[in-house]
Amino acid sequence: MTKQTKNQFHILSLGAGVQSTMLYLLAVEKHPLMEKVTHAIFADTGEEPESVYSHLEWLMSLDGPEILVRSVGHRLGDNLLIGENSTGQRFASVPFFTAAREGVKDGITRRQCTSEYKIAVVEKCIRREIVGLKYRQHMPKNVTVHQYMGLSFDEPKRVLKTCLRFDNIKWAIPHFPLFETNTTRKICAEWLKSRVTHEVPRSACVFCPYHSDAEWLRVKENPRDWARAVEIDHGIRKDGVIVNRNMDMSLYAHSSCLPLDQVEFKTEGNDGQMEFCFSEFGCDTGMCGT
Repeated sequence: MTKQTKNQFHILSLGAGVQSTMLYLLAVEKHPLMEKVTHAIFADTGEEPESVYSHLEWLMSLDGPEILVRSVGHRLGDNLLIGENSTGQRFASVPFFTAAREGVKDGITRRQCTSEYKIAVVEKCIRREIVGLKYRQHMPKNVTVHQYMGLSFDEPKRVLKTCLRFDNIKWAIPHFPLFETNTTRKICAEWLKSRVTHEVPRSACVFCPYHSDAEWLRVKENPRDWARAVEIDHGIRKDGVIVNRNMDMSLYAHSSCLPLDQVEFKTEGNDGQMEFCFSEFGCDTGMCGT
């Protein structure tokens, strides 16, 4: 494995979807675009589909950059229901849909899950484990961390949003090898066909409110994934559950504002779910919502 240059670190944010899988395999092959990468970080919410975890195990079996699977130590869905985030100070907010009357959408709650369960996890791993900083130690001015993201050429808005976020991080530089080489998700998928014998899954929490109906149907195909999604969807409406404290409206995972196990998912056309966080492709940067 290529060693890090002194004070220069090259890290892949791994979502374990199509695009980031291509980047990881390029690193395995020592491709010039990815040959400097020595670590990949998978920020685990504990709520990914089983197919993502199986695929991640396959990636870890390859002779490539070390994959670090890190989390806040608790499953996101469990934290939602008990009202605690990674520090126990406040609950992590998922952008669930709100309704005063079942079946009539009124709005959507704020999103806090990305920053706490993805971005903060990756940053902590970089600072403490890869760079070797102590708790609250400032990043030395001579250190630069190069972060590689699996955003493809068909995601210009997400690339721009990610660049704006990195403007506030003086020690890190984002890289988008796929975007910079005009590589689309379709090209990635074709490239993977000769290298991966199984279907590369989409990466997103099983109860993510940004799922399209097509994605909900994929979740439903796996009994365990579907049971977890339904459990959380019902759980966020139970009386006394902290996530809905002081709210006059009920929360729902699907934009129809119906209980998830009562929704008749559309098999084609626009299903009305929000187009965010790569609803068509999955959350593949390892930092969903960036």
